[in-house]
Amino acid sequence: MAFPMARHAILPRTAPFEDKERASLDAVLGAATPIQRAWLAGFLAGLDAAGGQPAAVPAAPPKAAEPLTILFASESGNSEKLAGDVAKLARKSGFKPKVVDFFDLDVASLAREKHVVAIAATWGEGEPPARAMRAYGELMGEGAPRLDGVDFAVLALGDTSYAEFCAIGKALDARFEALGAKRAYARADLDLDFDKPAADWIRNTVEALTPPPSADNVVAVDFAARAVEDDEEAEPSREPKVVEVVDHVNLNSSRSDKETIHLALEFEDGAPAYEPGDSLEIYPENDPALADEILAATGLSGDAVLRRALLAERDITTLSATTVERFAKATGHADAQKLIDSGEAKAWIEGRHLIDLIQSFPATVTAEHLATITRPLPPRAYSIASSRKEVGDEVHLVIAAVRYETHGRARSGVTSTHIADRVRNGAKLRVKLKPNRHFRLPQDPATDIIMVGPGTGVAPFRAFVQERRAVEAPGRSWLFFGDRHFTHDFLYQLEWQEALEDGSLTKIDVAFSRDQPEKVYVQDRIDHHARELVDWLDGGASFYVCGDANRMAKDVRNAVVRAYATVKSLGAAEAEAAVAALQRAHRYQQDVY
Repeated sequence: MAFPMARHAILPRTAPFEDKERASLDAVLGAATPIQRAWLAGFLAGLDAAGGQPAAVPAAPPKAAEPLTILFASESGNSEKLAGDVAKLARKSGFKPKVVDFFDLDVASLAREKHVVAIAATWGEGEPPARAMRAYGELMGEGAPRLDGVDFAVLALGDTSYAEFCAIGKALDARFEALGAKRAYARADLDLDFDKPAADWIRNTVEALTPPPSADNVVAVDFAARAVEDDEEAEPSREPKVVEVVDHVNLNSSRSDKETIHLALEFEDGAPAYEPGDSLEIYPENDPALADEILAATGLSGDAVLRRALLAERDITTLSATTVERFAKATGHADAQKLIDSGEAKAWIEGRHLIDLIQSFPATVTAEHLATITRPLPPRAYSIASSRKEVGDEVHLVIAAVRYETHGRARSGVTSTHIADRVRNGAKLRVKLKPNRHFRLPQDPATDIIMVGPGTGVAPFRAFVQERRAVEAPGRSWLFFGDRHFTHDFLYQLEWQEALEDGSLTKIDVAFSRDQPEKVYVQDRIDHHARELVDWLDGGASFYVCGDANRMAKDVRNAVVRAYATVKSLGAAEAEAAVAALQRAHRYQQDVY
């Protein structure tokens, strides 16, 4: 029988064991936590003292498990997932972990904590995730509590394509220290390919926070913990699945200046157990023309292996300050280095891609350089636009092709144009389910819902309506939809009309911005129906927003605040408090990007 080998041999070859026995013990001890090793040492010592039998003496009462608070600030769910990973490992190391969403955080309570781990994503240009905005503001404000006696560690998640890379994690790390907390382990700033470095950071952080074993080798026990690994909700597979494209339809008319693809995917082994509100990640391929242009610009056109890597494995579009720094270091290009040293790199990369860097600063670039300069090609998440109760083993998505021009060059979204231009029925794609438990229909189907989803933001609401139809939900539903032109851009128009007829949709209000001289948006429709909207919300309705985070979501929230101020004659602060109360009650939910 072969035994798994430990990563590093622990027992010396002079130990009085056969090779197989030593390998077996190395495997067990190598995976053991300090707490487990301490327990084993004490147990063996007691066993020898009792002549080979367990000592028949009263066991020392186990001490209480060490508390650990794990905070997460998440928009897409990555920080939340990593917080759960910290909790699992911490529990095995003798901690009693508590995972807290920044959305629910009582900032004053941090002063009473002993150990704190914070995992924070940065959203857009250096902003905290929407759900973390309140607590983050309080922590950064003058009223934040002193944190003397608190040990902490911060893991920052971000995207190097944005100028303010990991800004929120960096700010939290500095703020904890400024408030008197002691850094237990150094902060890590991670890009989109964070899985491996995050796992390493979590392991090292838990080890750094773990107190040394007590002299009596008494093991800490979390009495409140159940068999957590057995009881936790099953996680979706981390490995991508292969799906077949069974429907590929442009939802816009031929006269539209937009291209929005309805994509129906069929799983080979049945669709995963997704819920309305979840997303699906698509693993795309880069534009072959762009890959060939990069190969030509670097003189590497004959390298077939490299071409395949540039197509399917490396991000050959994103240009960030980090990319420029890696390029200058790899190639030794003096002008590229001057761009960095002058502080002008961030401004220069605005609107440019990797090909611009390579062509603007000609240098000898090898395949190894390209591997160093680029990052792994990340998947792109899209809100699921279907309910399993209606479509069975399919998953439907709504994907708008992104095309634009900057610096005299045509640009395109990697995943969206891969789907629009190079995928048709019968094609295979790699995908992975991405649950979103913070964007869910009310548990009670009698609850009314209000949905605001302009453009492709309507995707999850198609799933909501299908789900409510399937369960014959008695609650009312109201959809606000917007786009450019009624005639050319009314996504799923016939389906909404059928939903109105069968009662699965109670009412719909639309805003087509370019059908009249003045621009009209969904927030304008909310203003127009302010009294009815507040009546629905006062009656217990849940409010949902999906789509653009930078402007639309903020404008919609402001419109709801205005509705409360107008209808209830409230001051600005009181109206804001009313909407904030909806958010705290999980009755105002957002899925924005």
